[in-house]
Amino acid sequence: MNHRSHRLAEELKNEISAIIAQEVKDPRVGFATVTEVEVSPDLRHARVLVSVLGSPEEKRETFEALAHATGYIRHLVGARVRLRHTPELSFVYDDSIERGDQMMRLFDEINRERIQNET
Repeated sequence: MNHRSHRLAEELKNEISAIIAQEVKDPRVGFATVTEVEVSPDLRHARVLVSVLGSPEEKRETFEALAHATGYIRHLVGARVRLRHTPELSFVYDDSIERGDQMMRLFDEINRERIQNET
């Protein structure tokens, strides 16, 4: 990513996060966190990586709600970020937070076993 697309990705991440937290009133959008935004070189498309905490059913419902609200979110982004063309948004599931949590649990388990073996 060049400097301009990186700046735009960060701006989109901040705006979309705020919009999801404050403007989207759908109760299905639970604990959704925008972790990253990737912008195409022509700035016409943006992949929004979203992490969701909850059961698989809650995750599915959250993405259904985000898909339903995509036009509304894009409209608000267009009003807040001055661009010639507002990028098309696509929401993609990001499991990095879950993987990090799983790694931390494994490290804790290893430490507990190590402490038990030392005594």
